[in-house]
Amino acid sequence: MAQATLTITSKNYGAWSLRGWLLCKMAGLDFVEKPVDIDDPEIRQELLLLAPSVRVPRLVHAGVEVWDTLAIAEYLNEIEPKANLLPRARKARAHCRAVSGEIHSGFYNLRSALPMNIKAQHQSFKIFSGARPDVQRVKEIWAECLETYGGPFLFGKPTIADAMYAPVCTRFRTYAVELEPELEAYCDTIYNWAPMKEWIAAAMEEPDEVVELEVEF
Repeated sequence: MAQATLTITSKNYGAWSLRGWLLCKMAGLDFVEKPVDIDDPEIRQELLLLAPSVRVPRLVHAGVEVWDTLAIAEYLNEIEPKANLLPRARKARAHCRAVSGEIHSGFYNLRSALPMNIKAQHQSFKIFSGARPDVQRVKEIWAECLETYGGPFLFGKPTIADAMYAPVCTRFRTYAVELEPELEAYCDTIYNWAPMKEWIAAAMEEPDEVVELEVEF
């Protein structure tokens, strides 16, 4: 497979970039990272306005340019079907697409109230009321998937869904969100996942630059 380029932002703050990067790792793609300046106004839209529609992450591969995390996921699934980014069973595959689409297009209150910041660690954090239904819905999705497919990942083995929810795991850890034991175990699984450990290690070495995201709100 030809070497690709993946444009990403901050590893500490860039939730959408993390998703795209994990997907490329899961697909076994030979790629180089192309970091962009987080002071760029469009890039700060990804970090501060939490918009999934900006063109980061962006994958360039074999003459193809694709952005948006779900579009990247579907492209990688096409070119590397043996990576099993989606479950093999039709019902599970549809379920995986549904929960991945749900986190992609929704949960704005959760993202705005609990911005991704891997390096931060709160002992307690008051979640504003508007975000609590989002937190509860994530818990419901995780619990249903883990019960249905047996864990340790949402669909047994790593899939697109785990890449999509990995930033949520970091948010729950950063802001000390209380989880049931089986959901805490899922977060442990994500944190102990080899590509996630690689990303977190790099995030911890990153300088603190986005001061707006240090504000509790």
